[in-house]
Formats: sequence, C-alpha cells, structure tokens
Amino acid sequence: MKLPQQETVSLSWKLGLASALMVALGYPGEIQEDLSVRWFWWCLSMIPFCYVVFTLAVGLNEATSKQPSPAAASLASAARYLTVLSWCTYPFVYMVKSVGLAGPAATMYEQVGYSLADVLAKAVFGVLIWAIAAEKSAVEESGKLLPN
Repeated sequence: MKLPQQETVSLSWKLGLASALMVALGYPGEIQEDLSVRWFWWCLSMIPFCYVVFTLAVGLNEATSKQPSPAAASLASAARYLTVLSWCTYPFVYMVKSVGLAGPAATMYEQVGYSLADVLAKAVFGVLIWAIAAEKSAVEESGKLLPN
C-alpha cells in the first residue's frame, strides 16, 4: 500500500491484535447453545471487528491512491473491498444457530458459509494480490515507477 515502514508495522500489529481479540471474544459464543450468551459474545466480538473493517474500508483509502498507476490503484481498492465483503460474511454465518436452525443442518450451513467466506478472503484475494504485483511490475519495467 506504499505506507511508510513504521506505519505498516503499527497497522499490522493493531489489525493483527484486533483480529485475534475478535476471534477470542467470538469463540465462547460459538460453542454456546444459549442464544442470549451467543448474542452477548457476538456483540463483544463486533467491537474489534468494526475497527478492522473500518480501517480497511476507510483508513487505507489514501494509501490506495498512492499506487503507481490507475490500474494498480483500482486493483488495490478492489482488494480492500473484497476483504471487507468477505469479512462481513462471518458475523452473519456466526448467527446461523440464532435463527432457529439446529443440529446437523445448522452445522452444515455454518461450514458452507465459512468455506465460501474463506474462498473469498483467501483464494480470490490471492489472485488480486497477484494482479496488483503484476501491474506494479509492468509499471516498473516500463520505467514509469517514480522513486520514493
């Protein structure tokens, strides 16, 4: 994202810790059958979740505009929004058991939902990262990349 190294390290730690906190807060509710307990832990886990999603969607907007070409900026923006989209599926899948589903059917819907979100978050995101790298390499090879 062409951020200064200190900012990259700082954001990595903040986002990494917020993500870990989100998972740690969400897990106790994930293993509960009591809906009030599930909702309680869901609400707590949404606090770090919202921080991460906000940072990706809004906080990195300026960094996206610093890309070496309009195509790279567009791809970086698409990667940001794909990440937000894939992340936003997780809270909904988490609540599958809160809408009246139970037993093997609920587990199946959870696993399918999490799997689809993971494909978006990992495989499709990986293809976008490759496309960004290819675009930046093409710009560099053409001599249009400005030095830092």
